[in-house]
Amino acid sequence: RAVVAVAVERLHGVTRERFLRDIYPRRKPVVLTGLELGTCTTKWTTDYLSQAEGSKEVKIHVSAVPQMDFLSKNFVYRTLPFDVFVQRAAEVKHKEYFLTEDEKYYLRSVGEDVRKDIADIRKQFPILAEDIHIPEYFEKEQFFSSVFRISSAGLQLWTHYDVMDNFLIQVTGKKRVVLYSPRDAPYLYLSGTKSEVLDVDNPDLEKYPLFVKAKRYQCVLEAGDVLFIPALWFHNVLSEEFGVALNVFWKHLPAESYDKTDTYGNKDPMAASRAIQILDRALKTLEELPEEYRDFYARRMVLRIQEKAYRNDYG
Repeated sequence: RAVVAVAVERLHGVTRERFLRDIYPRRKPVVLTGLELGTCTTKWTTDYLSQAEGSKEVKIHVSAVPQMDFLSKNFVYRTLPFDVFVQRAAEVKHKEYFLTEDEKYYLRSVGEDVRKDIADIRKQFPILAEDIHIPEYFEKEQFFSSVFRISSAGLQLWTHYDVMDNFLIQVTGKKRVVLYSPRDAPYLYLSGTKSEVLDVDNPDLEKYPLFVKAKRYQCVLEAGDVLFIPALWFHNVLSEEFGVALNVFWKHLPAESYDKTDTYGNKDPMAASRAIQILDRALKTLEELPEEYRDFYARRMVLRIQEKAYRNDYG
């Protein structure tokens, strides 16, 4: 069964004003092309990257299979000098390896202290930061993090959502991104912020029968493309080639809405976490009733949630 996907809109040369006026309020993904990103798009070859940041140690994901799964943790964390890592990630077969000769590598930059510091390319990769111009389509104080990413060809990341708006800036290489709307969450078999459906192209429909109801949006990012991913939109990223990207997250809710201990930009807003805790307590209370009553009052609760909290203007 061929998977039907809606193409994500591509817009060329969008100014900050136009983005904020026409695109941002729609809360839908869009690919922005032709933006001025600096010298990085021509400069960032494997040799230049290796030499620019040298042999500082980086912590990376290493996976024996192309589809990385955060729920089953089918990868290991290893440390390599940055220049060695770049050269290895760029090759298909490895002379030196941790797991298998065709293992895949993935770097997601983190702060100095992973528990306290957020990723910021200006701090972790200062030389490379000078080559890239980040489109500042948000206020300076809204900036949250800039995450430097490098992936082996063929590597696929699990489907997940983030709680902040972000730009995925594809500097070199090519990526396919599949996205799902927040309203399709009921069909994605969630475990926290992540979907259990690993293979979005050939899903196990016996295990995940509702997945067919999720509307698939898709785009291919070429070098120099910028994908706007609104908060709560699910995304699944497949690196079709070895590539380097920068992910920029910013806060569009008031600053106090976010969890202060969130260094990755994916912890639910404080009010949402509290609401989920309250719901868990309510469900625990229902267990005091016999099954027939529990079923009846649970259905009433669902109706109440739909009536009070669901949007009815989804077109």
